[in-house]
Amino acid sequence: MKTQTTVILFCLLMLSRPAVSFAQVETAFNEIHFYESLESAHEKVKEISGTTNLVVVDKTNFPLAKDREEHLICTDVKTREGIINRVGFTFADDQLVSIEASGNAVEALINRRKENAVDYLHFKAFPSERLIADPDKDAVWMLTQEAIHLNLFTWDNPYLESKRSVPVYEPSGKIPAILKMGGHIDELTPDLKAGSVFLDIEELDGSDPDAQTQLNCFGVEFAGFPRKLEARFGNKRLNAVWILTAKAEEERLRSRLTREYGQALFVDDNWEVFNDWQVLLRKDKPEVLLLTRELGAGYKKKLGG
Repeated sequence: MKTQTTVILFCLLMLSRPAVSFAQVETAFNEIHFYESLESAHEKVKEISGTTNLVVVDKTNFPLAKDREEHLICTDVKTREGIINRVGFTFADDQLVSIEASGNAVEALINRRKENAVDYLHFKAFPSERLIADPDKDAVWMLTQEAIHLNLFTWDNPYLESKRSVPVYEPSGKIPAILKMGGHIDELTPDLKAGSVFLDIEELDGSDPDAQTQLNCFGVEFAGFPRKLEARFGNKRLNAVWILTAKAEEERLRSRLTREYGQALFVDDNWEVFNDWQVLLRKDKPEVLLLTRELGAGYKKKLGG
C-alpha cells in the first residue's frame, strides 16, 4: 500500500513536469499566465481588483529571484466563481512565478473542480493544474515548476496581509542548529518538529542502503529563506540532509557557503564541495547536501576529489 508521502511525492512529480502540458489555472485571473511580466500582468489584474499594491523588496532572499523580487497584492479580486479577498502575485526578475490567494479562495478556485484532490497532511493537491489548497486557512497556491520544487505552498507570503510583520531571515549558510549530524532519530525528532512549520515521517523503500527513514521538515530557515529539509537516517542516525533550493539563488548560496566554510574544495559541473566534504552545493538539481564525515568520504571517492 502507498503511504500518504508516496502519494504526495507522485503528485509533486506530476506537478513538476513542464507547465505547457497542463491546464493554465492562473488564467482564472483575467487571462494572466506564469512567466508574464509585471507590467503586463498588472494591467490585467487591476481590471478585476478592488485595489492593487506593489511591494518591491529592497534586498531579495526569495529563492526564485536572482536580482529582483516584487509582490503585487490585490484585494477583492473577481473571478468567474466568486470574489477572493486577497491575492498575492509574486514576480522574480520580472516574471510571474507564484500566486497565493486567501479568503473565499477555496470556494472560488477549488470547490467546483472536477478532478479529485490528492490529500497530504492538511493540504489538497490537484496535480494536473499545479494547484494546492489549505482548506483550514482558506488559502490556495498556484505554482510554477520551480516553485513546486521549493514546496512554496508551505510558505505564507508575509506581504499578503498588510498587518503581518515581515520576518527577517538569517542569511548565513551555517547548518541549522537542529541538524545534529550523527544524532539518533529519537533524540532529534522533537527538535526537528519544533523547528519546522510541520513535519512528516517517511519510511523509505530500501533502495538506499544508507537510509531507511526520512523526516520531511517544512519551513526550516536556511540561507535567508524557510525551506523544506529532507533529513535521512541510516540505522536511526542522521547521516544526510537535502535542503531544497533554486537555480536563481545559486550565486547567493555559493557566496554564503564560502563565507561560512572558505573556498570550495572541489568543483565540477554538478557539485561544489565545502567543509571537508560535509557541505555540498548541487547545481544540476538545485539543492544543498549535508553529510556526515563518513558519507562525505564516500562522495569524495565517487566524485574523484
